[in-house]
Amino acid sequence: MTDHISDTTRHGDDITKCGGGFDTAAIHAGYEPDESMGSINIPIYASTTFAQNAPNDLRGGFEYGRVANPTVVSLANTIAALEGAQYGKIFGSGMAATDLLLRALLRPGDHLIMGHDAYGGTYRLIASVFADWGVEFTVVDTTKPEQVGAAIQPNTKLVWIETPTNPLLAITDIAAVASVIKTSNAVQSANAKLIVDNTFASPYLQRPLELGADVVLHSTTKYIGGHSDVVGGAVVSNDSQLDEQLDFLLGGAGPIASPFDAYLTARGVKTLGVRMDRHCSNAQIIAEYLAARNEVVEVLYPGLPSHPGHEVAKKQSTGKGFGGMVSIRLRDEATALKFVQSTNLICLAESLGGVESLLEHPATMTHQSVAGSQLEVPRDLVRISVGIENVEDLIADLDTALESLGSS
Repeated sequence: MTDHISDTTRHGDDITKCGGGFDTAAIHAGYEPDESMGSINIPIYASTTFAQNAPNDLRGGFEYGRVANPTVVSLANTIAALEGAQYGKIFGSGMAATDLLLRALLRPGDHLIMGHDAYGGTYRLIASVFADWGVEFTVVDTTKPEQVGAAIQPNTKLVWIETPTNPLLAITDIAAVASVIKTSNAVQSANAKLIVDNTFASPYLQRPLELGADVVLHSTTKYIGGHSDVVGGAVVSNDSQLDEQLDFLLGGAGPIASPFDAYLTARGVKTLGVRMDRHCSNAQIIAEYLAARNEVVEVLYPGLPSHPGHEVAKKQSTGKGFGGMVSIRLRDEATALKFVQSTNLICLAESLGGVESLLEHPATMTHQSVAGSQLEVPRDLVRISVGIENVEDLIADLDTALESLGSS
């Protein structure tokens, strides 16, 4: 059986080839029905090894499951197409993707810049593992491009940004930071690359490569998978040398995604656009509802005109919404803890981006590791991943939880 896939990622113009639409590409880019059986969906290739025509004469470029797998490659092709990238790689988790990307770009003595509001796991990896390896790092407010420029050194190899950030939902102007890096590279003989973690926005809402980023990373566990049933990560770029380095590290270190996990993620990505439409509309309504509640001190959502990054978010987005994440600040930590334990429909749990709504207390859950650091989050903060349920039901649940705070 010969499938219309290969071990080389398709070019990012797959969206155009598939008819120009994002949803069309999400369904069709990266795989065509095979000639033998006509399977509409990519098969789960569970084989660990692949027959060769002759020694080192590979069929379709596949030899061993740790090196490459057709199901996994098909998913990489799809995500790369959605991001407008030529190359893509899939990993067993978002953190595995982060780890190998950092290892591909950094060596002892190198320096990186990261934002002051970032996922706790990313900071933990950099501050412990890579710092012990001799990598230096500087934390700045990336919403202020001038701070990025001031922090660039001759040994700076990368600038790592999230936008929107996790969990404060700050917005960084990707094009402005890219311009600062380009200028600094020329002046200081640095060779810094701009890495954008696009997990919160997804390629449906934001395409960083078009804004000047060099590399885009995803935790596919979140919106791309979308159903809280599979863990994974992805890295896409237009850099053939970086892609080769990641390919080598994937085969050498082995943090691969299983074919079944890749299949589940590929199934999820087909509905990314329609899911994100509901995530965004629900989140906008809920953000506006929460902004009107006296129990809430502050609502952090880029879709609100009051958000300091609203105009930048509007400028650099695809125009389809502001995402499904809403964070709020309550009057103190005790109130925040009571609130997250007072909802019924919205589940208290880590992670985000699934069809179901979740909420959490970052200071004691996802961001424990940044306590006492420059990335420490407010202890009165609650992060809400708004799902695709009926928004009236979500508001009713939030209403009950907020009313329970009156007795605090």
